[in-house]
Amino acid sequence: MTVPDGLIAEVFQRALDALLPAGPPARRAVLAGPGRPAPDTDADILLVPVHPQTGETWTPARAVSAYPVPLPFGVWLWLAFPEPYLPVPTSGGMPDGVLRDDPPAPRPRHTFRADPGAFRHTLVRLPAVRSPWLREILENLTQHMRARLF
Repeated sequence: MTVPDGLIAEVFQRALDALLPAGPPARRAVLAGPGRPAPDTDADILLVPVHPQTGETWTPARAVSAYPVPLPFGVWLWLAFPEPYLPVPTSGGMPDGVLRDDPPAPRPRHTFRADPGAFRHTLVRLPAVRSPWLREILENLTQHMRARLF
């Protein structure tokens, strides 16, 4: 599986490379949602937000055949519209219309790591867990924890 370069690759690509088997042509995931360009027609997977109040998964205006993967709204927002990291405060007054002066949230200190218990619980509930490649991931979970994927 491939994800777009940048912050999304920093967060997900290492874990995807380690967990998914090599084989058929890689599927392509893209970030989609409100305020983003329309998803490409050749995308296989859409990383989309879940509405923070209703819990509904965002769907594109035009029909696409890509599989939606819902992300919590805060995670999706952070990936879709990252705030620039400023190592020192800017000088001068606040621009008109800006109502806050707190610094942006810091970037995480480590790459994405799923909770091993939640990951195991989710895997064992999937009907496809009997497939060899998913069973191998489940059986090697301790090894993946040592590699700091969890």
